[in-house]
Amino acid sequence: MSDDDDFMQDSDQEDYDFDYEDDDEEQGGDVDIENKYYNAKQLKGEDPEGAIDEFLGVPALEDEKGDWGFKGLKQAIKLEFKLARYDQAVDHYKELLTYVKSAVTRNYSEKSINNMLDYIEKAAEDADAYRCMEKFYALTLDTFQSTNNERLWLKTNIKLARLWLDRKDYRQLTGKVRELHKACQKEDGTDDPSKGTYSLEVYSLEILMYAETRNNKRLKALYQRALKVKSAVPHPKIMGIIRECGGKMHMSEENWKGAQSDFFESFRNYDEAGSLRRIQVLKYLVLSTMLSGSDINPFDSQETKPYQNDPRISTMTDLVNAYQREDIHEYEKILQNNPDLLKDPFIAENIDEVTRNVRTKAVVKLVAPYTRFTLAFISKQLKISLAEVQEIVGFLIVDKRLRGKINQQSGTVEIESSTDMDRVQAMKEWSAAIGALWATVLNEGDGFKSDDGGAHLPPSSGEPGLVQRGNFAMNGPGAKAGRQKGKGPGRLLGGVGVGNKG
Repeated sequence: MSDDDDFMQDSDQEDYDFDYEDDDEEQGGDVDIENKYYNAKQLKGEDPEGAIDEFLGVPALEDEKGDWGFKGLKQAIKLEFKLARYDQAVDHYKELLTYVKSAVTRNYSEKSINNMLDYIEKAAEDADAYRCMEKFYALTLDTFQSTNNERLWLKTNIKLARLWLDRKDYRQLTGKVRELHKACQKEDGTDDPSKGTYSLEVYSLEILMYAETRNNKRLKALYQRALKVKSAVPHPKIMGIIRECGGKMHMSEENWKGAQSDFFESFRNYDEAGSLRRIQVLKYLVLSTMLSGSDINPFDSQETKPYQNDPRISTMTDLVNAYQREDIHEYEKILQNNPDLLKDPFIAENIDEVTRNVRTKAVVKLVAPYTRFTLAFISKQLKISLAEVQEIVGFLIVDKRLRGKINQQSGTVEIESSTDMDRVQAMKEWSAAIGALWATVLNEGDGFKSDDGGAHLPPSSGEPGLVQRGNFAMNGPGAKAGRQKGKGPGRLLGGVGVGNKG
């Protein structure tokens, strides 16, 4: 509700009196009050202090507390808060709350008070303002708890919990969310379906708290419980918060696919809510896409496509394009030219893993034609330190993506020829087959047993795959490969070098 929402009233509560003769005097009084109120509104921009005095004069013109006095106090309080006159704002807010029991309708008072609290929440900028907010919340809770207005009581408590989250007062926040969870449950302890929306808001605050304190165990349990709430129709911003925290949780577990899915849902919800947070979450979506190794461009979807050329996201767009092209030099250049990208702690924390993946792919691509190379050669080509090169090559060898050994003293790496390895494997398989056949012939071949029980081999029949005793002639399919000489590793060229694979 804006400052100009003063005509919002419950039409069912209005009385219409057509006795014109008796009403003339009352109408004249109302006109004076109304004129004073609107004259005060005209002063708001150029003379806010004068406007406060005029607004505070409105209640004094009423014989009994009514709508115009309520409106005048409301406008005065907003101006006092804006001018940092917090003590006066609190005093006049106490007076305003006396109107809610009888002077104005329940619906109108609830909407007005809720929007008043929204206003001061957005306008607060320093510690004094936050202390004033706490007093407003405390006064509101006392007033509406006594009037059994549970809905406004819940809304105000959620605002108070959000204030404590912003101030990182986790002790008070923990107690408050526990109280709110209980208020959103039935007497038997099960969730109350009629309060599902409030329950999700409480979950979002608690999830944010555990995300900030890095308590992933509690965060994961709450995240799963929040997704099971089906009775709510929450504001999309609430679901955006829950999904964003879920994505960060998945990232900490290196569950890149899960993170990618959650960040997309978070972006979609923030976008629907019109929240500026969507831009930052879209960056997280791009980050998780690169880490998942997906070849799908995150800007191909209908929801994200309109933001592909957005200047706020262009850096991440360029980064993912360089990543998918495996262009390490362009990737490194983008990072160096955009240091602001790393000001986000979450991106700074996870971009190293993306950079490592880019460099690993670049090393594999660079050394593919060679059987011997130096670490210095890789360092020079990729413009990274020797220590990083050695770490990447060591990882590739352990991961069996490179067959080779690092010579620490000379700083060289020798790659085993895949052709020679295939030959050795073929020889092993061929020898095993011959051994099995030999055992079969000796142990089960009755036609080769003599009368004295001795076993004799038949003369060579020239059949391939058999071995003759004495000269062990090899006639099997692996014999030719076994007789050929494998080509050795390439020689080191120019200290950098590189022998081509034979």
